[in-house]
Amino acid sequence: MPIHLRAEPGDYAPNVLCPGDPIRAQYIAETFFDPGYRLVNEVRGMLGFTGTIDGKPISVQTTGMGAPSAGIVFDELAQLGVKRLVRVGTCGGIADGMSMGDTVIALTAAAEDHAPRQLSQMDCIAPTATFELVETAARLTREGSMGKVHVGPIVTSGLFYEPQWEKFNVWKSLGHLAVEMEAAMMYTVAAMKGMEALALMTVSDMIGEDEGDAVRISDEEMKAGVDQMMNIGCQVAIS
Repeated sequence: MPIHLRAEPGDYAPNVLCPGDPIRAQYIAETFFDPGYRLVNEVRGMLGFTGTIDGKPISVQTTGMGAPSAGIVFDELAQLGVKRLVRVGTCGGIADGMSMGDTVIALTAAAEDHAPRQLSQMDCIAPTATFELVETAARLTREGSMGKVHVGPIVTSGLFYEPQWEKFNVWKSLGHLAVEMEAAMMYTVAAMKGMEALALMTVSDMIGEDEGDAVRISDEEMKAGVDQMMNIGCQVAIS
């Protein structure tokens, strides 16, 4: 029995959306799920809901912030029989040509955070998304009327307030699009547990080249960006 997800096998759908924020998890269930969804977890405020979208089973489960917290949830979802994880979160954009509210599809997630490397026992691990899910997400954005979407590598950091600002410029010079805190752990757990995984993120901050040069998204831009990302994420999850 998982310790933090007080649920039984079958309480979660095979496909689970994974936001960090419990309020966003509730918003997803209320906004995108068909009527009749149910609460399946509320331990430590880590809200989880199960329902359907267009009649197809789906769940949403809060992961919290950072790889250690998220890793607990990903592992326990695997214990409960989940087969597909789709992270729906936010990130700081570092590549040129990005704007607030854009969507990022993470092809790979460089593990700057030590937790995925500790779990995998590989210092050189290169956690990677499931290609079929990347392909599906990219196709859906081409077929729809989505805003700007970027596909490529990102960085998973263990720090939100990074004291070594020059790291952002190094990551940018190597072609990384954005930085966040959970995707590398999700991709690592998924690989170890035989699960499918994809991380989608809304650009909530733009990080400049000079120390302290960062701009935060407005509430209006955030809502529009998250809704765009969620339209993709829901379709990928049930595909």
